[in-house]
Amino acid sequence: MASIEEKVEILLKPIIEEIGYDLYDVEYVKEGKNYFLRIFIDKPEGVDLSDCEKVNDAINDKLDEADYIKEQYFLEVSSPGVERILKKEKHLEQNIGKEIHVKLFKKDKDGNKEYQGILKNFNQEVIEIDDNIQIERKNIAQIKTVYNW
Repeated sequence: MASIEEKVEILLKPIIEEIGYDLYDVEYVKEGKNYFLRIFIDKPEGVDLSDCEKVNDAINDKLDEADYIKEQYFLEVSSPGVERILKKEKHLEQNIGKEIHVKLFKKDKDGNKEYQGILKNFNQEVIEIDDNIQIERKNIAQIKTVYNW
């Protein structure tokens, strides 16, 4: 059975794309006693508050009609940010040749818990950065882009 996030993504992707945005990611989380449905949108020139409002207005009624979420929740529409989390295959593909930061669940055999370098390649089992450093994907807690301020 599809997760709430998958159902919401299938429902909202065509709506969001029709008004000129890319649906970057969907996240449904409980923080404390509150539930949050976060919709991350993107466009080539970046996202501002008016973009978030426009998407919020376009999707709010559709979410209510679909009624996928039984609990009361807060809807947040935002940009994935400058240093964005890379969860999906398309995110990795879009960032080949760019600098990334990788956090592991626990230290690897070399005693490292974090890596930073240029994403060279990836497959289902590993990602490769810099000088042929291969990191098993099952050990990765998070991958995100690096913005050098």
